Amino acid sequence: MNILITGANGFVGRHLVRRLLRTGRIGGDQAPFSRLTLVDLGADDNIDDARVRIVNGSIADDAVLRAAFSERVDHVFHLASVPGGAAEKSFALGLDVNLRATLAMLELLRDQPAPPARFTFASTIAVYGSPMPAVVDDDTPMRPGLSYGAHKLVDEILIKDYSRRGWIDGRIVRLPGIVARPPEPSGLLSAFMSDIFWKLRAGTPFTCPVSADATAWWMSVGCCVDNLLHAAGLDARAVEARRDWTLPVLRLRIAELVEALARRYGDDRRGLVSYAPNDTLEQAFGRYPPLDAAAAEAIGFRHDGDADRLVVNACAIDTD
Repeated sequence: MNILITGANGFVGRHLVRRLLRTGRIGGDQAPFSRLTLVDLGADDNIDDARVRIVNGSIADDAVLRAAFSERVDHVFHLASVPGGAAEKSFALGLDVNLRATLAMLELLRDQPAPPARFTFASTIAVYGSPMPAVVDDDTPMRPGLSYGAHKLVDEILIKDYSRRGWIDGRIVRLPGIVARPPEPSGLLSAFMSDIFWKLRAGTPFTCPVSADATAWWMSVGCCVDNLLHAAGLDARAVEARRDWTLPVLRLRIAELVEALARRYGDDRRGLVSYAPNDTLEQAFGRYPPLDAAAAEAIGFRHDGDADRLVVNACAIDTD
């Protein structure tokens, strides 16, 4: 089995790679893989494992994709993207990476002989747009307000259509804010959702760009990897009726997260937080309604459990 991961050196990608190399398979009942093809602008060349093949470059480059698919691919984890803020600043780049490259990958998989490759796609809650309705559920219309969300929604439609035709076996998971990303430039408008973990863990002051009552959807990177692997491991018959899921989340106010961080790292952490709300950020990332993820929960997807477990999981990323 050859597993291909785009965005393999990104935040989620690194933890997915680490997990796969440790376990040797997607799930307990899946056959071990013999090849792990890692694709990114700068994949980690320091991995010392005979199963790993590195392809460096952008997935928007046809030559890079041809190299990545030069061996038969049995399963794709498509994580690479130009995220929200970066896609707004550079429409052409976002279109090339988020949409055209995805279509090119689907076409390469269509040309492969049967059986169809499984295609696990990391979509986004940005497909819903902002503001959201009073409750989001499995029937909520998708009205993306950013190019990033629009690209991902088009990708979802294509993946379902290619699956309908039997060319791939698609699985789509819509990710919330995944924490805690390293404190480095990411192009994400929601970077503050991760920064608060590292600042309070280190005991340094943090100025929060949204109010204490701002409410968001949260998931640790370890839980995210669990859900991606769960999607990939689902039996083909289990996804015939539905191939897209908005994952269960923890819905927490910033104040609730600060309390959980204080319980973990010390009462003094509460005093390290000040607030300078940015109305644009608050509208986009601090007004999330309740989420009814019934379809996802019914098929086995899960969230972190509670705020305290989220803090433990998000700040223990080196253990993945």
